[in-house]
Amino acid sequence: MTKSISKVIYKPDSQSTDEYCLLVNTEEYKKWKAGGEYSSIPLADVLDSYQAFHSGQGPQGILGKPSNQQLDTVFGTSKDVDVALIILEKGRHQVTDGVQGTTFNTYNATRGSTTVDTRGKGLSGV
Repeated sequence: MTKSISKVIYKPDSQSTDEYCLLVNTEEYKKWKAGGEYSSIPLADVLDSYQAFHSGQGPQGILGKPSNQQLDTVFGTSKDVDVALIILEKGRHQVTDGVQGTTFNTYNATRGSTTVDTRGKGLSGV
């Protein structure tokens, strides 16, 4: 069984393709989000990392590190803890499957390219 990647995605504007996300521990995040007796769960247990990621291409785009100026503009602060809290509180939880043996299978990597092109051009020009 493959590990699933769990992330919380925050989209500051519904018309924009800009998205910010955090990688989280699914079980701990659900407990933390529910509150009550679990509201005292440390963020270090909820988050995989305090590093927020940015994608200007929507949910399936390439994730990169946002600049401090981007964080200041969107969240009003560039402190990683404050940004993480905003994303966790206002974001939506998304679980995706990782790469599985049935979707990516190579018997001998030296026999050809193992490049996966999602742009629809095939392997020409890669």
